[in-house]
Amino acid sequence: MNLLNGDCLKVLPSLGEGSVDLVVTSPPYNLGISYKSFKDTAPREEFLAWCKAWAGEVKRVMTDDASFFLNVGAAPANPLMPHQLILALTDGDNPLFVLQNTFHWIKSVTISTPVGEQISAGHFKPINSKRYVNDCHEYVFHLTKNGNVELDRRAAGVPYVHKSNIARWGHTGGADLRCRGNNWFIPYETINSRDKDRPHPATFPVALVEQCIRLHGKGVATRLLDPFLGIGSSAIAARRQKLTSFTGIELDSHYLDAAHERLAAEDARTSSELPFG
Repeated sequence: MNLLNGDCLKVLPSLGEGSVDLVVTSPPYNLGISYKSFKDTAPREEFLAWCKAWAGEVKRVMTDDASFFLNVGAAPANPLMPHQLILALTDGDNPLFVLQNTFHWIKSVTISTPVGEQISAGHFKPINSKRYVNDCHEYVFHLTKNGNVELDRRAAGVPYVHKSNIARWGHTGGADLRCRGNNWFIPYETINSRDKDRPHPATFPVALVEQCIRLHGKGVATRLLDPFLGIGSSAIAARRQKLTSFTGIELDSHYLDAAHERLAAEDARTSSELPFG
């Protein structure tokens, strides 16, 4: 577990070429979010140029069959930013990456049951507006070097609701597990105190990173990188998935301290659950 304090543009060049199998990260969104050590209000072209710079270093450290899962959100008044960013990384004469899959991280959802009951689940930040609706999802772009990286779809799969489909469809191979698809309902964990339990203005759940680890399909041998570690959700995911190698980079020492504290709490929780004898 290698947690590094510094600017990712300065730290990434110190990592070996082709030394990473999987990247899962969520950079600043350039939406005016109040970070402690980063000004999230750069002009759009400047922000995109910065993203291309660090993404170029990410590509350098990735193996040829690595996956890069890039989580990006938007604001109702600024909905084009995720699309502008992904075009900056994948379009043009010499694109950095191929967009292989697009996932939708659903934070909150309301569904109707067959008997007409409506059930709401998850958490979102409500907005007070006559023009926009509440924003209940973010994007997770799956980027690769060539667009041909194989995934373990069943490792991140779900059981069939109608079990007759297992025998009906030959591609199941008799297994009660199907591809989850590109809509991932992963709610935030309920917390008691924002300042104590989630002291960062833009985090993703540990379960989101675990989903990416499973889907990429390299198991415990996965070498995972998060160049924008924040308070350490990806580090905890690496610990829970028992990965042999994890590197996280975080500019703000306050957030890095919080990541260390969360890892220590995770280790203490895990130790307390071990059987005696």
